[in-house]
Amino acid sequence: MADLQYMSGFCNEFASEDPRCPGALPEGQNNPQQCPYGLYAEQLSGTAFTAPRTENQRSWLYRIRPSVVHKPFEAEEPFEEGDRGRITHDWDSVKPNPNQLRWNPFDLPKSDAKVDFVQGMKTVCGAGDPKARNGIAIYIYTCNVPMGDKSFYTSDGDFLIVPQQGGLLITTEFGRMQVDPNEICVIQRGIRFSVHVDGPSRGYVMEVFNGHYELPNLGPIGANGLANPRDFETPCAWYEDRDVSGYTVISKYHGHLFAAKQDHSPFDVVAWHGNYAPYKYDLSKFMVINCVAFDHADPSIFTVLTCQSNRAGTAIADFVVFPPRWSVQEHTFRPPYYHRNCMSEFMGLIYGNYEAKEDGFQPGGGSLHSMMTPHGPDAECFEKASTADLKPHKIAEGTMAFMFESSLSMAVTGWANKTKVDPDYYKCWQPLKKHFNPNWKPALKDKAQKK
Repeated sequence: MADLQYMSGFCNEFASEDPRCPGALPEGQNNPQQCPYGLYAEQLSGTAFTAPRTENQRSWLYRIRPSVVHKPFEAEEPFEEGDRGRITHDWDSVKPNPNQLRWNPFDLPKSDAKVDFVQGMKTVCGAGDPKARNGIAIYIYTCNVPMGDKSFYTSDGDFLIVPQQGGLLITTEFGRMQVDPNEICVIQRGIRFSVHVDGPSRGYVMEVFNGHYELPNLGPIGANGLANPRDFETPCAWYEDRDVSGYTVISKYHGHLFAAKQDHSPFDVVAWHGNYAPYKYDLSKFMVINCVAFDHADPSIFTVLTCQSNRAGTAIADFVVFPPRWSVQEHTFRPPYYHRNCMSEFMGLIYGNYEAKEDGFQPGGGSLHSMMTPHGPDAECFEKASTADLKPHKIAEGTMAFMFESSLSMAVTGWANKTKVDPDYYKCWQPLKKHFNPNWKPALKDKAQKK
């Protein structure tokens, strides 16, 4: 939308006020006895008050009514019969499954159904406990109507939303964002938002229960590269002063949904300042770092955002993308190598064909390679890449695949175990042939290269 305004930078100290109310931000203090325009001051804290200054996140909101003006929360009724478990963090109700898993594209709502963002959100896998503030959950959403006079927030963690089909107009307490496929957004714990769609829409969500998403350290890469801070966009203040009979606020708390009624829109923040605010990012702006001599680098060089655990260099969650890029390595098997990992890897595809599995892995679907479960290129990819002419080649053109990676061992929910699962996924590796030759001798050109 042309009228939407954003501020540039990652987790900056922002200050914004709706231009309809100039001077709405108090000067020189956060909580005056009387705020401009008769507004209420309210602080939203994303970290403990005593967190170090470099980690402390909070924002002050100046709103028409404080967010406490609502009736009691009550458990939300299921959207449809048997739907109580569609959002769940009960990882022990289903037997573990260490196999490679792949899902065909998740079904969009039927044309005669009216499903909004929250109603269409279902848990695929995860681990940990939001009560202990340690863990992760991965969801698929499929919807086809706006949320209308409803808003949603999660008390359990931060949402990272990846649209795959259909753009999302997201109204938050901090302002509005248009998030289209090949863009992402992060909406932190406690921030209320409502999603408007114009038709069938589908995408992925990763929620972290621990801290917040941050940019990965660059180390020897230097000061620039990967996702640059200036390319993140935070919405400018926008408010609506709208009385609504029976407005619904939905809260996700301990993995359960609760609903409360109030008589007005929660998007009545006229001005705000701070560093705890939602943001969006265009994946096409990711600066790819890649190998230019030999071998295939670890996928960590494609990390956009990370949420670190208490162990140095070990992530509760990494968000990784595989954008179009040049492949130029010599003497190298260029696709991703065969691998067993102490991390769990959930992959999704926004559009195009993923380079290591051009058949079967489809946009709107997904795959899960659990901890220490082997995975890698399918047989066709291996044979083709093993004999390819190693000229410079632009790979992943017209494609955007991504990965949610976690140090936690994720469990798959009952819903995901029986929905759109590809039972033949394992077959893509079965044609891999034995090429072992005990009488092999290095060719002359190999010896020359070593010299």
